[in-house]
Parts: sequence; structure tokens; C-alpha cells
Amino acid sequence: MATVQISLPLPVLPEGWSAPNDFKAIGALSTPNQRNLEPVGPHFLAHARRKRHKRTFSEDERIQAQENVKKVEDEDADDISESEDPLMLGRDAKDWKGQDHYAVLGLSKHRYRATDSQIKRAHRKKVLRHHPDKRAATGSSEDDSFFKCIQKAFEVLTDPIKRRQFDSVDENANVDPPSKKAASKSPSAFYKLWGPVFESEARFSKTQPVPKLGNDRSSKEEVEEFYNFWFNFESWRSFEYQDEDVPDDTENRDQKRHVERKNNNARKKKKSEDIARLRQLVDDCLAGDERIKKFKKEARAGKDKKRLDREAEERRVVEEAKKAREEKDKLMKEKEEAEKAEKVEGKKAKDAAKNAAKKNKRVLKGSVKDANYLLPKGQEAGAKRVDEVLGDVEAVTGKLDNEELAVLAGKLTGLKLAEEVGAVWKEEVQRLEEEGKLKTGEMKTLGS
Repeated sequence: MATVQISLPLPVLPEGWSAPNDFKAIGALSTPNQRNLEPVGPHFLAHARRKRHKRTFSEDERIQAQENVKKVEDEDADDISESEDPLMLGRDAKDWKGQDHYAVLGLSKHRYRATDSQIKRAHRKKVLRHHPDKRAATGSSEDDSFFKCIQKAFEVLTDPIKRRQFDSVDENANVDPPSKKAASKSPSAFYKLWGPVFESEARFSKTQPVPKLGNDRSSKEEVEEFYNFWFNFESWRSFEYQDEDVPDDTENRDQKRHVERKNNNARKKKKSEDIARLRQLVDDCLAGDERIKKFKKEARAGKDKKRLDREAEERRVVEEAKKAREEKDKLMKEKEEAEKAEKVEGKKAKDAAKNAAKKNKRVLKGSVKDANYLLPKGQEAGAKRVDEVLGDVEAVTGKLDNEELAVLAGKLTGLKLAEEVGAVWKEEVQRLEEEGKLKTGEMKTLGS
């Protein structure tokens, strides 16, 4: 290393400086000792390394760079280490839209889940391996085309907008839906195969977190929430990344507007196709979900139970109404029969009373007949006398009810003498006159 010597003049002493005259020693120097000094530090170590291996500065720097690359690769081998595809190494940097940016940086297994730290580490690793200066130092004939691909991938993935646009069309991150046969092999196969599909599609959701598919133990509310979410899915996915490049020249404005309209129409078409694709995917999953079938079966069973309960209740009401109607008819029939029997009995009693009244009237008429129409014994009763006595008897019996007739007939039964029969009749006439049923003196023969 060349040594540079610089001569600098000493500063001018100030006026009035008198140090040599005013100097006073306050101590003495110690006795000098001889010691061995050993050179240390990174620069000496580099010098020693070059001397030991007999390397030049450039050779040592190249070898150290290779060792640093290996060290970085060993440190990052845990999560961002991937083998490089020879076809990818030969890509044309101009076709940057067609390249897989994650694969270029060795992040194929991470993709949209890759963090900013992982992207930076992966970029550093690729740069250390494929930097043109480094490749030239190793004598490689590889051009800088792949290095430009690395730089473009880093540019896209570190820009939030550009990365979002690339993630929208990154088909390598998609998970293909399983076939109906594969998903129905076992109860767990359906959830194992369909779960990753919806986890992959969930990256496009405006609403986070996204409901999980769940398993066979998921409740009806959880399953309904999952399918309602996906049937009303709101996606931020766009397709600007696949736009045709708009010419930058300002001379052909019509061509520029034409390309912009073409790109806009293409985006809308792709968006519609993506919505239809997702809807079909959800329909296919729903069709094979045994939980939906189980819930429908339970719902039908519940409806059948309600229907059976309703029918049983209707039958019970009808039977109770029928029973009440029969009971009512029975009571009415019994009442009618009782009334009819009562009526018959009443008629019988009435007929018996009527017959008894007739008999008692005969007894009353017979009593005056047997008593010679209340004339002394031996005296013959003429027609006039008979008519007068029987007329009085009819008048008195007309004022009596059946009970009074029976009482009067009982009093007259067995009496034969005119005096005794006349006395009974006289007593009865007096009673009727007192009660006002007969007028005094109205009777010609029975009251005297």
C-alpha cells in the first residue's frame, strides 16, 4: 500500500507567549521498557490470509465473496431455498409479464403468503448468486438476463399495488377443486380436499377473516354462515396485470384510447368469468356436502313431527267434538225419553185422577140416590126432587177439585141414611159458601 506524506506548517505562536521562561516541571518520565507488539485487526488478518495462501488482492476478494454467498445460502436454506430450473435461468428479461416472480426469487411455496422480510432475503440471495460482476469473476458465460428477471421480480413484489395485481392472476397459487369421486371416498376426504380450495380463494376476499369450511361436527349455524359468505363473496381480484401495454407516444392518441377500452372490456369479461367460476365451485361443494343433506333430513323430520303432531291434535279435537256431540245427543235423548216418560206418567196420573174423579162423582151421586135423594124413608122421590138433588150435586162437585172430591167421597162412603148423607152434604155446602165458591141459598136441597 502506498504511503502519502503531507507537510503542514506549524501555527504561529501568539504574541506574549513565554512558556519556555515560565515552564515548571511537575513530574519526571518513567524508565523506558522494551515490549513486543503484535499486529491485530481485520486488515492484518486479511494480510495474513493473503500471505499464507499466496493470493493477490483480487483473488482473495473473489474467494471471500464466494464464501459469503455460501454463508448466506446456508443461513437462508431453511425457508427460501429452492432449486433453480434451467429453463427459468434462460428466460428473456423482456418477457417479464410471463415470468413467475415468486419462482424467480425462490418463493414458490410461499407465494402470496411471503412476507416482506422473506422477499428481501430471497432477493439478496439471488443477487449474490447471479450478480453480473460475480458471474464474471467466476468466469461464467451467463449473461445478465436472469439478473434482470430477479430485479423485475423484486420490483413487482415489493410494490404493494403491483404485487396485488400479480397475485390476482397468479394461477400457480390456486388449488384445483377435487373431483366428486375423490371427495366422496371417505367422510374426512371432503373436508381435507375442499378446505385448501377455499383457503386459496379466501386471499381475494375484501372481508377478513374468512369463515372456514369446518368439519362433520360443525353446527348448522356455522355451515350456513360459510355458504352465505361464499354465495355473497366480495372479491378485490383484478386483472390489470394482463393488460395489453398502452403505447407511450402521444402522437397516436386514438390508438392509446382504443387499447385502454380493449383492456377495460377484457377486465370486465375476466371478472365476470371469475365470478361464475367461483359460484360454480361453491355449488359443487354444496352439492357434495353431507352436512347439508343431514340438516335437510333433520328439517324434514322436524316438519314431519310437527305435521304428525298437528294431525294428532286435529284428530284429538275431532274426537273430542264427536264425543261431546254424542254425549249431548245422549243427554238430549235421555231428556226426551224422561220427558216422554214423564208425559206418559202424567197422562196416566191425569187419566187416573180423571177416572178417580168420575168414580168419586158416581160415589157422590150414588150417595144421594142411596139416601132416597135425602127424603125420609118410605117417601118416594119424584122426578122434580131427583132433578133438584142431582142438580145441586152437580153444582157442588163442579166447585171441587179431585182431592176435595176424594175427601167428600170418603166421607160419604158407607153412609145410607138420609140424615147422615144430608149432614155431610150440608157441611160441604157451608164450607164452599164460606170460601165464596157458592152463594148462600144457592143450593135448593143440599144446604137446607
